[in-house]
Amino acid sequence: MDENVTKWFELVFRWVHVLAGILWIGHLYFFNFVNAHVAKTYDADSKKKVVPELMPRALYWFRLGAIWTWATGFLLLGMVYYMNASLLTGTAPGEHLGNGALIGISVAILLVPFFVYDAIWKSGLAKNEMAGVAVSLVLVAAVVFGLSRVMGGRAVWIHTGALFGSIMMMNVWMRIWPSQRKIIAGIKGTAPAPDAAVPALAGLRSKHNTYMSVPLVLMMVSNHYGQATDAVVGGNDIGWVLAIVMVLIGFGIAKFLYLQSAKASPTQF
Repeated sequence: MDENVTKWFELVFRWVHVLAGILWIGHLYFFNFVNAHVAKTYDADSKKKVVPELMPRALYWFRLGAIWTWATGFLLLGMVYYMNASLLTGTAPGEHLGNGALIGISVAILLVPFFVYDAIWKSGLAKNEMAGVAVSLVLVAAVVFGLSRVMGGRAVWIHTGALFGSIMMMNVWMRIWPSQRKIIAGIKGTAPAPDAAVPALAGLRSKHNTYMSVPLVLMMVSNHYGQATDAVVGGNDIGWVLAIVMVLIGFGIAKFLYLQSAKASPTQF
């Protein structure tokens, strides 16, 4: 394909990617920082009136934003990285790998982590949130380090963001949306009220998505900051270390936002 045509396609996909991301993450923050607290004030009648009207509309844009963000992100990975092997490898030790092998690793990062994550949070670890978070962080750190052995710093950061984005998208379509359908049907009276585990699952996965979204946003714009993605100290690449640090800082920011949303100050006019 002509390079100029490719650039125009990249512009369109990136535009849609950003717009869909705003739509998705904006609704995610509305659910977690606003609606979660407002819903606690509903009596039974209010819940029957508001939830069947509000939630289907919000969840419509929420899930469409998720799938379009993911799909255009995948297309951008293909156009920017899969068609340019040098951007995938950078100066990483894995530059001896063929482009096909690197693309295979990249696609695996998009598809496999959710099922590992899902298994962890369906296991006994889910009963101990701190233990589940610790195990998850260790696995993320291991993946980031592994990527740094075969990919350049910029690609490591982007693929760390893509890992989070893929887990988040699958959470939306495979866990949050199906759970919310049962909850809404139960409130409307068109189906039996779901077991308490259903809203608990939706709430937990939405919370996880909120935490992952903060470092995700940074990873998606990290190509502008080579001083971080390709940082070197004493001749050693530490870009992957900074990526892990930024994930931890991002989780800290999400925690702060949760605490702030629970205060009285957001209710003041």
